[in-house]
Amino acid sequence: MADLCSVFPRFLNPTSNVTLERALGSQLTLNCTVQLPFSRDCDFDLHWIKDSHRLDNKTHTASTHWFNDNATEIFVSSTLKVNVTDEENYGVFACLLRNKEAVFTLQKSETAEHLGAVLAALVIVALLLFTIVIYAKCRLNVLLWYRNRYGELEINDGKLYDAYVSYANSTDDRKFVNFIVKPHLENRHGYKLFIDDKDILPNSEPSADLIMNVSRCRRLIVVLSNAYLEQEWCNNNFREGLWRLLELSQRPIFIAFESQYRKIAHPAINLLKQHKSAVTLLMWRASSMVPSSDFWKELCLSLPRKVSYQGLRGDPQTYLQEDKDPMLILNSNYLDFRGDSHPEGDTGVRGPIFKGSSVPRIIGPDGPPLGAVEEPQFGESQRSEIDISDLGSRNYGARTDFYCLVTEDDI
Repeated sequence: MADLCSVFPRFLNPTSNVTLERALGSQLTLNCTVQLPFSRDCDFDLHWIKDSHRLDNKTHTASTHWFNDNATEIFVSSTLKVNVTDEENYGVFACLLRNKEAVFTLQKSETAEHLGAVLAALVIVALLLFTIVIYAKCRLNVLLWYRNRYGELEINDGKLYDAYVSYANSTDDRKFVNFIVKPHLENRHGYKLFIDDKDILPNSEPSADLIMNVSRCRRLIVVLSNAYLEQEWCNNNFREGLWRLLELSQRPIFIAFESQYRKIAHPAINLLKQHKSAVTLLMWRASSMVPSSDFWKELCLSLPRKVSYQGLRGDPQTYLQEDKDPMLILNSNYLDFRGDSHPEGDTGVRGPIFKGSSVPRIIGPDGPPLGAVEEPQFGESQRSEIDISDLGSRNYGARTDFYCLVTEDDI
């Protein structure tokens, strides 16, 4: 009988040491089942231990037992419920019987350790997707804002117009240019356009008028309609004509109509697609009529940056260069500034008109001799504003407000 009570139990569950991974907030039940020879005088109680400390079986465990058919063996099963509420619930659990034990190692789940990192990664991905969507929707607005704030100014180049607009002399193209493009760009954005419905490349060679007119414009806009593509130079040698246009203007702008674009089988379209880096191809769609559409934003991005001048004295070219023009004396008593109703300058703004000096005063007998002109006197502050040190390095090629102050007798 003593030999039966010293027999080590056979563990049916678990058969070997077990490692379990659980996240915080989870629950689990540990089950320990053993098989022993039955004897009434032997002890068959299973005890649970956590980290070498015995647990109260009455509080934490539940036990059952049963026999085999001839009652020579007994099966004992005990369960332990564990609530993983904090870090202290993790550890090594063991069910002990007759100095033999089965071990359960409960540790924190690896997925739980990386849960924060996974959530952070998901948040970052969501923010990136949101940024991409917002950029796709607002990309043109951002580019326009950056260009208008930090873009290069094209004002001291001697140009009189912002764009040369070439179109075919057809009813639809004429209406499109004169009733849509011209009012929108000139009235809404302040651009100055040169409109021309003549063949810009007769016999694939630019005329003298074309070279002169295009040289006075900063950009070239071509309304590429079906009527335009029917011109001789487009049908015979569009490739050579395109090189001519690239020589005349930097990055010409081609406007195609979506309704015609799908039906056009002209080789010019494929050629423009192949040279996207050298030209700008814009598509006019049904939704482009709205002033806030992407078409107008892309077109404005292709045109020069516009600068508005309000209440400036003197030439805006030298004003932007923080330069003092020796030809213009500020706060003088013989310069009259007023707006010009027909501007011809390169910026398209009201330029100044300067009147000549008033008739000289003739002094009587007590003063200088008759016929002598009394020279205006300037204070020190006025003299200090006149700087002629860099007069020879200035570019007055685009100036239109100079007047000849030398008479024929002087010559």
